[in-house]
Amino acid sequence: MKSQKFHRSVGLFMLLPLICWAVTGTIFFIKPGYQGAYEMLNVKTYPIDKSFTIPSNSNWQEVRLVKTILGFHLLVKSNEKTIHLNASTLEPRAKPSSEELALLIDDAIAHNKARYGEIEQWVDNKAMTSTGVRISLNWETLKLRQKGEDTDLINLIYKIHYLQWTPWSIVNQVLGIVGLFFLVTLSILGMRLFLLARKQRV
Repeated sequence: MKSQKFHRSVGLFMLLPLICWAVTGTIFFIKPGYQGAYEMLNVKTYPIDKSFTIPSNSNWQEVRLVKTILGFHLLVKSNEKTIHLNASTLEPRAKPSSEELALLIDDAIAHNKARYGEIEQWVDNKAMTSTGVRISLNWETLKLRQKGEDTDLINLIYKIHYLQWTPWSIVNQVLGIVGLFFLVTLSILGMRLFLLARKQRV
């Protein structure tokens, strides 16, 4: 009796990774809330209504001129690195003040207030909005990145799906191998039971 109980407990434990894969896999297939959670948030640009003389530079691999609510930005790619320059002086453009950064982000999120709400505070140079979304800016590339509670939840589901259950990568690799071992073992046992039942019917 104790042996049966032990085997039943072991079987349920071996099913745990499979249950996690099935549930999280279903979420990945349906993708609820993905559109908002991973929306690409871009700075709002305006038509360029002024001409600039940009000298040629053999070190520049790419040149992009954009206009935002803060004015003109010259983004130059050199040696695989993007440099943010002042379009008039061609000098590196200083990082914006908190007021300027708020203007830039407010302009970018104005199209979707339902998701982003209003900027409430700044934490580690990230804008925290009234809806719990965190927005950061890479000034050199002029790219925004947003993450909300829904993004955190989906990322957690990914970790559960890939058996990343601990903060340690080595332990997670072991869990992944053990999970695959359980899957193969249960598949073999299931096939064996199927063949035995078929043999008994014959």
